[in-house]
Amino acid sequence: MSECSTFPVLPDYRGANVCGIVPGVLGCAPGARPSWFPEALQQARQVVLMVLDGLGWQQFLTHRGLVPSLASMQGGPITTVAPTTTATALTSITTGLAPAEHGIVGYRMEVAGDVVNTLRWSTANGDVRRQHVPRDVQPVPPFLGCSVPVVSKVELEGSAFSEAHLRGARMVGWRTASGLAVEVGRQLRAGEPFVYAYYDGIDKVAHERGFGEFYDAELVAADRLVGDVLEQLEPGAALAVIADHGQVHVGDRVFSPAAEVLAAVRHQSGEGRFRWLHARPGATRDLLSAATEAHGDVAWVVSREQMIDECWFGAPMAPPAAGRLGDVALVAREAVSFDEPADTGPFRLICRHGSMTPDEVLVPLLAHLETT
Repeated sequence: MSECSTFPVLPDYRGANVCGIVPGVLGCAPGARPSWFPEALQQARQVVLMVLDGLGWQQFLTHRGLVPSLASMQGGPITTVAPTTTATALTSITTGLAPAEHGIVGYRMEVAGDVVNTLRWSTANGDVRRQHVPRDVQPVPPFLGCSVPVVSKVELEGSAFSEAHLRGARMVGWRTASGLAVEVGRQLRAGEPFVYAYYDGIDKVAHERGFGEFYDAELVAADRLVGDVLEQLEPGAALAVIADHGQVHVGDRVFSPAAEVLAAVRHQSGEGRFRWLHARPGATRDLLSAATEAHGDVAWVVSREQMIDECWFGAPMAPPAAGRLGDVALVAREAVSFDEPADTGPFRLICRHGSMTPDEVLVPLLAHLETT
């Protein structure tokens, strides 16, 4: 399903982007919200923001017939952030800031010499919550400092990543997906003006099973869940559905960076489709040249300086965030992934994300306002 692109699709941080949704709802009165919001969000007195992890705009269009509830809603595509990865995008959604400002600049990023998995908040040596305190690594309070109910998996409560991007929120955990809509309804009836809900099923199935019958079945189930949330809305309440990134079917097209590239590398970070190479001392120029020669046919090979100059992560780039980037990035243009032995998980990933192709960068912003 991957759509190749001659140039990377860069986020529109000043316009229709995931980082503008929370400020546009919590920071603006009804009727004064951003012009790129769907009409259904403009006048809503209560808003439910529901994140469907991994549902890119291209995948939504391709499978529109399977998702009648989503297809009935107003809206269109917006951009997510760079890299197109969950930890970075969710932090931008909740804080309303670009990665350059909040500092969670990747799935695996260098923090004070350690390569930290930001979803697990761990290194190869285990948990590093004490060494790298989440609220110090990401110091910006989410939701403009408001106390917001967060309807998410109960297993995510108390995690270090939740502390980094959801601290101060009121966690309302669900144990089965059916409970998500029930909890949203309870919060709305209690008068909450804003409710944040998160569902990760689409992303998980795409990673493990790829596109196919399992993915289609999960889309149908997720759409039913959206329908259940819509039934909880009372007049004046709106549901807005977004995603953090899309997906690309990579399958077994996974390979390691070339030996001449690795010869100039001290370690790697990022993820398979946005692989950061950290150069050995004095080897940055040689690394950029070798990586371009070896992998320029399937990836955008980009230096840290170029990315900062072109505002891939937003601007201005805070010094702590800049220090967490590598020296050269392999940003996959084709449906491939760059392997790194330290970047492992419980199963082989079939669909992946992280790069800046249309399939990964464009995500839906869909909304419905209940009027009756």
